[in-house]
Amino acid sequence: MAEKIVIIGAGQAGGQAAQSLRSGGFEGSITLIGDEPHAPYQRPPLSKKYLMGEMDVDRIELKPKSFYAGADIDLRLKTRAEQIDRAGHTVSLSTGEIVEYDKLILATGSCVRELPIPGADLPQVFYLRTVDDVDGIRGVLKDGSRMAIIGGGYIGLEVAAVALKLGARVTVVEMADRVMNRVVAPEVSAFFEKLHSDAGVDLRVNAGVTKILDQAGNVAGVECGDGTTIPADIVVIGVGILPCDELAKSAGLDVDDGIVVDEFAQTSDPDILAAGDCTSLPSELVGRRIRLESVQNAIDQAKAVANTLLGNKKSYNEVPWFWSDQYDIKLQIAGLSFGHDQTVVRGNPDEKSFAVFYLKEGAIIAVDAINAVPEFMIGKRLVGAAAKIDPSTLADMSVSMKEMMQK
Repeated sequence: MAEKIVIIGAGQAGGQAAQSLRSGGFEGSITLIGDEPHAPYQRPPLSKKYLMGEMDVDRIELKPKSFYAGADIDLRLKTRAEQIDRAGHTVSLSTGEIVEYDKLILATGSCVRELPIPGADLPQVFYLRTVDDVDGIRGVLKDGSRMAIIGGGYIGLEVAAVALKLGARVTVVEMADRVMNRVVAPEVSAFFEKLHSDAGVDLRVNAGVTKILDQAGNVAGVECGDGTTIPADIVVIGVGILPCDELAKSAGLDVDDGIVVDEFAQTSDPDILAAGDCTSLPSELVGRRIRLESVQNAIDQAKAVANTLLGNKKSYNEVPWFWSDQYDIKLQIAGLSFGHDQTVVRGNPDEKSFAVFYLKEGAIIAVDAINAVPEFMIGKRLVGAAAKIDPSTLADMSVSMKEMMQK
């Protein structure tokens, strides 16, 4: 077994890998390298309770800082890994140090997709990926602020809901014809569009932003492709994320929209493994490689990494799941809906509790559940089993979700 394990990336996947190695009985050295000043923390609360001011940094940390010293994990913060020498089994750090490894774990996560438009470098323009990003937004957001959000995905809509509660006037600009168009059915998009519009958000779809307006070095608004302008004091950009795979690419590892790994989280180098948003992994569910941007994948794949290194290989093929909290609505998604050829709506969107099931050749491949926990929990199992249930039965609210498991 390896004696020295180095983990690059102190996020959800990196932190979980370190914990799982120690709890699994690994007694060698573990070095956990992160470029942020914070110990590994949860990212989902950033656009929700942390932005709202209901949680502080200590509460979103995966483990208290004392855990790492107590578990004999060498946590190196504010430190960037700059180069991997695969032949020499070393990693060069931004501090000038060179650390040796027997096995290396890449948990480099994802990076925001930047919007290359004039004005994007103004001080009141923010992306939202880190604690420091949110601290920056909180530093300028006040009652009466005018916030323009570019992007109507999870992040954009979650920020809109919180900013509105904090007294801001919010406009969301989405280039596609509906919000969250990449991940949910039209019925779900329509529900959330009405939810936000009724709450007071100015929601604009089929609208692209071409420029962020500059007035004496400060944000004055955004200019859309049709020439209209939206006054704003703060701009938040949420137009997606990209895998942070440059370090792997420069080291000569196989990369294809993420670091290519097998079902045991192993890369093309037998001494390097990878987990989390940065990976491209095989999926039996969809029959091809996928890249997952989710907490669930980061945690479960990190556990798979630890199992592999501990000599307890387990094929990783979990049903992916995701969630989003907006106002008093919880959206929970299980499975991956792309490639579906039929959708079935169960429940009534007007009652703020319903689900949309996605079918492919009669088999359930995904479910979107809105304030519908049974549909999510049992739907996740149905996805994993590729269950085939008659669409009329799926839609029938008189048939409980528990009964669906026996169909």
